[in-house]
Amino acid sequence: MDRKLRMGMVGGGRDAFIGPVHRIAAQMDNRTELVCGAFSSTQEKSRLSGKDLFLHPDRVYGDYDEMFRKEAALPDCDRMDFVAIVTPNNVHYPAAVAALDAGFHVVCDKPMTMTLDEARDLEGRVSEAGKLFCLTHNYTGYPMVKEARDLVSSGELGKVRRIVVEYPQGWLATMLESEGVKQAMWRTDPNLAGASSCMGDIGTHCENLAEYVTGLRITEMCADLATFVEGRALDDDGSVLLRFEGGARGMLWASQIAVGEENGLRLRVYGETSGIEWRQLEPNTLVVHSPDRPTEIRRTATPFVGSAAAANVRLPAGHPEGYIEAFANVYNCFADAVSDVISGGDVNEEEYDYPNVHDGVRGMAFLDAVVRSSSSDQKWVRFPQ
Repeated sequence: MDRKLRMGMVGGGRDAFIGPVHRIAAQMDNRTELVCGAFSSTQEKSRLSGKDLFLHPDRVYGDYDEMFRKEAALPDCDRMDFVAIVTPNNVHYPAAVAALDAGFHVVCDKPMTMTLDEARDLEGRVSEAGKLFCLTHNYTGYPMVKEARDLVSSGELGKVRRIVVEYPQGWLATMLESEGVKQAMWRTDPNLAGASSCMGDIGTHCENLAEYVTGLRITEMCADLATFVEGRALDDDGSVLLRFEGGARGMLWASQIAVGEENGLRLRVYGETSGIEWRQLEPNTLVVHSPDRPTEIRRTATPFVGSAAAANVRLPAGHPEGYIEAFANVYNCFADAVSDVISGGDVNEEEYDYPNVHDGVRGMAFLDAVVRSSSSDQKWVRFPQ
């Protein structure tokens, strides 16, 4: 393909956290450019955000319906190729449906929808539209996460027995939503976030990471959600016991009230012969434990990592890469698929290493089961397959 991909954006305007992350990540490898957007729920803020981004006023829209309608009417050489939806959760489903109906590929933040029914409906719509759909579970983009996945799939660990994944944060240990903090306000509002705050926002990353690295699907769970901050409408902490196909057992903990914690995503996988450990706060390192030799420290960008990890590294060894680079790797894989489609190729989305609509359904099935389990006297709840 002899041009950059053209990206539109829904949400991500002034004062947004994740919108700038998406824009930087999408453009990091010089394959994508932002050409248009509906950046806010208000026309004026969308206009000002477009001005901040130096977009032509004609390509800055008051809402996503207007954007999809007008972009679809442009010549092929001008209109956007795909849209990134970077809004609170309640907008994900309607904006994605509108984009697919207008003929555009979609990148969407997680969780994919507000409900499992919406997720399943969207899965069908993606298939019917014949468009590509990327869900930004960005932690799968880290090189050493891909190295961990390769070690598991190669049999280096033997049969997986135990999976432990946790994601502690401390930023919501107080009632920030009552102080006008935007990021706290929508995440703790059931009308904007859905049935869960903590598990929806960060617990879904744990579920996705565990299944991505091990290749095993969750089959049953026993969950306990809690709301510790008085007056909060949704959970801010939760623990889940997990059963995986093949007999592996797991534990998942996610918390937004773990005082002093920053962004402590951590995964440990133990097999019959070896174990591995990865931490998001030290993402360039993968620790490999074995009973018959010293603990091994694998580092990004060394000549000893596998091809999947090496393909997702941009800098020489010793130059830290992190959150945005991992995000960019997800966008890069999606760009490969979109470019191949535009070039007339026969694309099987499952062959490209980015989270897709099926992963989004898994995430919503996880949330559905967690909420049901936590509110039920039944010990174990089946994971919807």
